[in-house]
Amino acid sequence: MKYNVMLKILMLLLQKRKVTATEIARRYEVSVRSVYRYVEELIVCGVPIDVTRGRYGGLTIADTFRLPAGYFTREEYSATVNALDAMASQISDESLISAREKLESRKKQEKLELSVCGNVIVDGGTWGDVVKFSDKMGVCEQAVNDCKCLLIDYISREGEHSKRVIDPHVLIFKQNVWYVWAFCHTKQEFRTFKVGRIKSASFTGKTFKKKEFTRSDVNLSFKRDDYELIDVTFVIKKNSLPDAEEWLGIDNIEPHGNGFVANLTLPDDGVLVNKILSYGGAIKVEQPAELKERVKAVAKRIAEDV
Repeated sequence: MKYNVMLKILMLLLQKRKVTATEIARRYEVSVRSVYRYVEELIVCGVPIDVTRGRYGGLTIADTFRLPAGYFTREEYSATVNALDAMASQISDESLISAREKLESRKKQEKLELSVCGNVIVDGGTWGDVVKFSDKMGVCEQAVNDCKCLLIDYISREGEHSKRVIDPHVLIFKQNVWYVWAFCHTKQEFRTFKVGRIKSASFTGKTFKKKEFTRSDVNLSFKRDDYELIDVTFVIKKNSLPDAEEWLGIDNIEPHGNGFVANLTLPDDGVLVNKILSYGGAIKVEQPAELKERVKAVAKRIAEDV
């Protein structure tokens, strides 16, 4: 009984995206208290459900959440739809027709696709996580196009969770990373959010009016107050050229002796030293001397801990 109701609650949320605990309790003949208990168990299992109590509250599931791709295989979808078609032809039951339409709709929604625009395919997700990232991108893109407010669960670089309502104005693609530039209701100012750091996103049901802006109004430097930009010179070994080109950019690298040299400006954001060390000595710091000494010090500590 318990798990049957939990599954029904999940399916209802996937269908309606927002519903009240009272409505669920009435529909499945359980107490409101039981509904909240079942929802808590779904949250523990990883389902992103936001619980808001009060007059205008309810249970909301993130619009980026989808059932796992393996929940139904394509063959299972087709077999189920065909079975419902056969039953509906013999039994005039509106619930069968409704179930068939919902499954067919879900099949189309769950179709795995990359973002395609003309002759360009864009896949901004991490390896092995294409679907979840594409879902988030789809929600952000719809919010920008239709001026829909979003409730996002955002995780900062420092690991801090924050839930905030944003008005997405434009998507930004820079250095192979997607960002959304939006007005943040919490900070009461425009902020740039990295899409990959948005854990979940849901439409609030409200819309906003876009503020007029130009390209110069959008912060594309992404410079934080807690780090500086520094001019660096790297000496790069020939066998590491492809990896260095992907990180530093082909235009910033030139031939030099038996290897290559790169002169550019980078953010000294606390991970720069680790990034340099990840190349195992194939990329060496020539300038500035202070950064060179920091790399040596960290490498020495690593060697002592081994």
